[in-house]
Order: sequence, then C-alpha cells, then structure tokens
Amino acid sequence: MKSKLKILNVVGARPNFMKIAPIAEAIEAHNQANRDHGIESLIVHTGQHYDEQMSKLFFEDLDIPRPDYNLGVGSGSHAYQTAEIMKRFEPVLEKERPDYILVVGDVNSTIACALVAKKLGVKVIHVEAGLRSFDMSMPEEINRILTDAISDLLFITEKSGETNLLKEGVTREKIHFVGNVMIDTLLRHKEKAECSEILVRVGLAEKGDLSIQPYAVLTLHRPSNVDDPMNLENIMKAVTEISRHLPVVFPVHPRTKKQMVGLNIGIADTIKLVDPLGYLDFLKLMSHARMVLTDSGGIQEETTVLGVPCITLRENTERPVTVEQGTNVIVGMERKNIVDQSLKVLNGNSKEGRLPELWDGKAAERIVEVLAGESPRL
Repeated sequence: MKSKLKILNVVGARPNFMKIAPIAEAIEAHNQANRDHGIESLIVHTGQHYDEQMSKLFFEDLDIPRPDYNLGVGSGSHAYQTAEIMKRFEPVLEKERPDYILVVGDVNSTIACALVAKKLGVKVIHVEAGLRSFDMSMPEEINRILTDAISDLLFITEKSGETNLLKEGVTREKIHFVGNVMIDTLLRHKEKAECSEILVRVGLAEKGDLSIQPYAVLTLHRPSNVDDPMNLENIMKAVTEISRHLPVVFPVHPRTKKQMVGLNIGIADTIKLVDPLGYLDFLKLMSHARMVLTDSGGIQEETTVLGVPCITLRENTERPVTVEQGTNVIVGMERKNIVDQSLKVLNGNSKEGRLPELWDGKAAERIVEVLAGESPRL
C-alpha cells in the first residue's frame, strides 16, 4: 500500500504568502476530490518576515491555513538569517521526513530550506524558477540561481525561465511551464479587494462616493535604492516632481523612512506616506492607480495583469515578459528618466499590455496536477 505524497511548503516573506496561498488551496481541492490518493501538505513559516501583525494579516487576507511550524527567525544580515533558517529547519525535516519541500520565489528562506533539504536527501520543488536579472549584485539573483541548481521540479512563470534553465544545464524533463501563482491570487481576490476602504483612509475618495482622485503609487525596498544615498535622493526628487501633477501614495517601510530622515530628504505634502499595507488594501490601491513606480518584481507582474502602467526603478528585470508583453517600462534611477516616463503616462502615452501566456488564474492547479503524478514512497 502506497502512502500519500508528503510535501512541506515553505514561506518566509510577504511575497511568498501570495504564492503559497493558491497552491495550498489547490492541494486541498485535490484532496477533496481524491480522498484515497491525496497529498499530505504542511506549511512551515520561517519567520523571515518578522512583523508578526503584518504576517498575520496576510495569512488572514489570503485564507492561508495557519502554519504547522513557525521558526521565528526574524531579521538580521543575509548570513545570519540564512544560517538561522537552516539550523531551525533541519529538525523539522528530520521529524516530518517529507518526500518534497516546496519553496517559492527568491528570498533567503528559499535557498536556506532548499539546501537543508537537499543535503538530507529530500527532493526540492521550486515555484517561480528560472527568472534571471543577470545582475549578481542582487541577493535575490544568487538565491534564484542556487535554488534552481539543486531543485528536482522547476515550475516556471514565463518562457524566459525555460531558456535560462536549459542554458544552465537543467534537464528539460524537470521544467514545467505552469503560469504564475501570484496572478492566481490576484484574480481570486480582486473583487474582494474592492471592499477595502484604503482610498478613503488616504484621502483620495469619499465614503460612498464612486469618484476617485487620480494618484500614483510608489514602493521602494531594494538595498540598491534604499541604502544608496544618491539613488534614494534621485528617486525621491523625481517623485516630488511627479507629485506636483498628482498625489503619490507611498507605503513606506520603517527602515526606508529612517534612511530618508538620516539623509534629510524632505517629503512634500503631496506624497502621502502610509504604513505597510495588507494584501487586499494594497491590491485596491494598485488597481485604481494612474501609475505605479516600483523596484519590486512581483508588482511588475501584477500591474501587467491589472493594465496599470508600471515604471520600474531599476536597471534590469528578471521578469522580461512584463516589458515585452505587459505595461512595464524600465527607467533606472536617474531623476530625468523617471520624470519623463511618468509625464508620458500622464499625457496618455503609456504602453498597452496584454495578458502573458497561462497567466489565467490556474497555475496552482497545474502544479498540483504535476505533483499528483509523482510516485509516493512504497
């Protein structure tokens, strides 16, 4: 008699929550339909995202089951955080002895847990594999490359992922093009997000009034922008100039705010600083924006699906489909380039994107179909 396939799903930081939510739901749906041949699935939260209240809010917003384990790692340098995750994850693996661990994205939890699993002989599944910025100064790029190199099943969101993995020597049979689980989450929760009153709270709409004041959204989190004084000053000068044309809502991380205070960067009244937002609030905010300025990879994907112009404050992207087919434009960190592209959008000259292949809300279902075909242990 064969036992059930057993998988440990790993989450660590906020982007992971959006990616694991539809997978957990698809596994549950599979189990309801296949009671004798289901998949035993546990969730391990490493605690890399250390704001307990925000973490709890994301789990509630996305209907993710409570984690079976919370490792409580918290913040620290890349080396400290990665090492702590490895130390605390190993006993969980030895206790649970799964067939696979499933990791998503490119955060420190992704590579740390993949390394521990591989050395203990546990197979590794990487969701969102094959993305490459070709910029080794990005910590995420290192995490992506190393995780892919030791993974047994690699699920890709766009065709560039397959090209990159094949060039790196990954065998074709390990690679599965399934679409984008981030978009599964967005499409599932878009209608629910419309109930959010975030626009009222930030003063861009009146309660009960359908009219919304035009606005832009800004997000910044990459060390290359936040920790580099010249880049941060250039970006904020550009955003100040843009805010003269329409208000800019900036959900700002405390560390970013501290950097701006330390550099004595003035914040114009037309830039609305707000605390980090939950998933539904931010989705509502992004959906109705005139444009989004960001250095986030996931937001490049979400704006493409929402049809919202995206101005990426980086020199590169690991998600080329958002530029080739979507609404994304890469402008770098120079003030003039940021302002010029923003004014193009405001003048009606933004890109018209289209939905990339398989970004249809069914990526998690395809992943589970592949997993259900894997032979469990005898």
